[in-house]
Amino acid sequence: MGTNVETRLLGRDVSFTVAEPWLAYWLVILRVTVGWWMLHAGLDKFLAWPFDASWFVGGAAAGTTLGPVVTLFSEGAALSFVNIMVPLGQTLIGLGLVLGALTRLASFFGAMLMTFFYFINGETGGWAHGLVTGELLGLLLFAMFATLGAGRVLGVDAYLAEMDLFKDNARLQWLIG
Repeated sequence: MGTNVETRLLGRDVSFTVAEPWLAYWLVILRVTVGWWMLHAGLDKFLAWPFDASWFVGGAAAGTTLGPVVTLFSEGAALSFVNIMVPLGQTLIGLGLVLGALTRLASFFGAMLMTFFYFINGETGGWAHGLVTGELLGLLLFAMFATLGAGRVLGVDAYLAEMDLFKDNARLQWLIG
């Protein structure tokens, strides 16, 4: 069983067949794996509490492309906010992906985190490991999950999509994958 995909890419007609069962299994495997990656990162920070992001938002970010935004969070209440939100965000993103719940929302915030990590770690390290890093691959995976609606495959989003609350509200439909 497959679906024929026909589209235009870079000015050329492209067509191919996607084996639906394999795509579904692969989406679930990737979604749960990346979800565990984020969940583990967040829980590790909670277990080693107190988490301190000052080295990242203060020192590492200074002088980078995103530095002017990130360094605003390097002191006081803003730093306390980041110290709570990074582990909490990673934990919630991970749970969202593992459960397939609010997958697009989780993927959006995952991609946002990976964007900050990618540019700040890359620029401060002089791209020592090249331009293609784990952060970039994570960013691409989050974008894929949001695009393909990965939460509707063996995830809570499949049940949410059937609820009247989501059926009747286009904005809420965006949150589920």
